[in-house]
Amino acid sequence: MAITDLIPWKKNESNLPVNRRQEEDSLLNIRSQMNRLFDEFFEQPFGLNSFLDDSEMMGEFSPQLDISETEKEIAVSAELPGLKREDIGIALDNNTLRISGEKKAEKKEKGKHFYRVERSYGSFHRSIPLSAEVDQDKIEAVFKRGVLKVKLPKTRAAQERKRIPIKTG
Repeated sequence: MAITDLIPWKKNESNLPVNRRQEEDSLLNIRSQMNRLFDEFFEQPFGLNSFLDDSEMMGEFSPQLDISETEKEIAVSAELPGLKREDIGIALDNNTLRISGEKKAEKKEKGKHFYRVERSYGSFHRSIPLSAEVDQDKIEAVFKRGVLKVKLPKTRAAQERKRIPIKTG
């Protein structure tokens, strides 16, 4: 028996090329996992999103709107939790209702060995194009329990729009 018979990589030697694809794939997989971990860290460092479960605490705030229309008026309802009446502005310009304001949020948490304060400030605005002319002198806005309700009565001309019948033919 020759000494070369004891070398394991010499047994059943073939002239096929070595395929290192699996090794490359596993290295690329590890690299992509590390990239994902770094991306997640910088998007939500130290898991702060669990502490700040409201997205508006991170500076993102866009009030939810409900808009309805009848023959006589257009009604807009906006959810503005945590705001005061003084923080809200309403304007009508070129048949567009504009609601704007500034949100200030602060969250404090105190424990035996820690004190944490998170603050967030930001402004918002929403523009709602109106489908009919409104009577500007009769617009009503009420802010109660974090909900702004705006009633926009239509003008007489907008109420008297004539529907055109469609004939079959």
